[in-house]
Amino acid sequence: MDINTDHRYAINLNVRGIQPSATLRINELSNQLRADGRDIIKLGLGQSPFPVPERVVEALREHAHEKDYLPVKGLKALRESISGYINRSQRMRSTWEDVLIGPGSKELLFILQLAYYGDLLIPRPSWVSYAPQARIIGRSVYWLPTHAENNWQLTAEELDIICRDDPTRPRILILNYPSNPTGCTYTEDQLLALANVARKYGLILLSDEIYGEVHFEGNHKSIARYYPEGTIISTGLSKWAGAGGWRLGTFIFPPELRPLQDAMAIIASETYTSTSAPTQHAAITAFNGGDDLDEYLRQSRRVLKVLGEYLHRRLEGMQVWTQKPEGAFYLFPDFSEYQEPLAKRDIKTSPALCQALLEDTGIAILPASDFGFAPDKLSARLAFVDFDGGDALTVASTDYADKPLDDAFVEAVCPRLKLAMDKLENWLGKL
Repeated sequence: MDINTDHRYAINLNVRGIQPSATLRINELSNQLRADGRDIIKLGLGQSPFPVPERVVEALREHAHEKDYLPVKGLKALRESISGYINRSQRMRSTWEDVLIGPGSKELLFILQLAYYGDLLIPRPSWVSYAPQARIIGRSVYWLPTHAENNWQLTAEELDIICRDDPTRPRILILNYPSNPTGCTYTEDQLLALANVARKYGLILLSDEIYGEVHFEGNHKSIARYYPEGTIISTGLSKWAGAGGWRLGTFIFPPELRPLQDAMAIIASETYTSTSAPTQHAAITAFNGGDDLDEYLRQSRRVLKVLGEYLHRRLEGMQVWTQKPEGAFYLFPDFSEYQEPLAKRDIKTSPALCQALLEDTGIAILPASDFGFAPDKLSARLAFVDFDGGDALTVASTDYADKPLDDAFVEAVCPRLKLAMDKLENWLGKL
């Protein structure tokens, strides 16, 4: 029997050809290779290396007994906490009613696209799951061009070009900064210019600020300051609080988009019902903040900044060009200087490059093709997360409390990142 015509195998055509999430796939492969005895340096999955702050963990312990289904939009006390947090950090005037809680911002993005019928606009390069989600739902995806010399950042001019031919077409623009995969961010002037274009065409702007708190200088600014009526802020616990596996994300809506928030809540009520009760109760502690959490973030930023600078310098020394990161824990190195020697080994695409690097050196990174580029773009994303974040915070706050972090810190506390650079340099030198 032909399974393509058998109703038992009537798989949604929108899912055919879509692979499992690239970040999760590389993590599972890396773990399997490690289990098989290989020494794998895990620079693929962008999981925070830092532990969840102890006071937040204690709050989870205290609320482990919570077993009731919570309201679909989330626990009121948590929504109040998140509203207060965003008002403090971004000088906004949101209320608790503007907040929607979900089991990770990834799920909220998915149901946003179910609730709002519009094209998805994504700057290239972008995080691996934006476009596949749109394709699963059946939405059109438009990649917006960016350029290396502009730190892979979307310009207002490029956004205007894509919108002007059909100015009333419903669209969702995703803006993610500090960026996954580049670690770059936007200036206030850039945000203001983008906000003006978004307002001109009435775009729904999803500002993915999941890495906002790990801006190295602590100076993240939301575009919602400049386009409040059309911007949804997306954030959560996974990147700044080290709690990826807790699965808690949040959207903060403007009052003008309350109908969209309500529509998403209807979808949530028929799908995931509500987010884990113990996690929601514990998250109140995280979003309320405090001196200890401020210090946790200050040290986290110090560590990530010195690592980004160290890796950037090492890569540039190998003629592997990359932008200097300003936040998050990513670099987006370009291997095109090695195009000819790579081609002699029949390595002509970014997937082939990453596969060869993994097989030859044990370094696991992700190809540029997972982030919106054609396969022949010889770039990759490197997540500098293979180190003990707890040890790094301890050493930074004690031995380096009164002095800058330096290469000696990197080599002593994050030796696998140094090892990755040594192995990469050796591998490239032998091409």
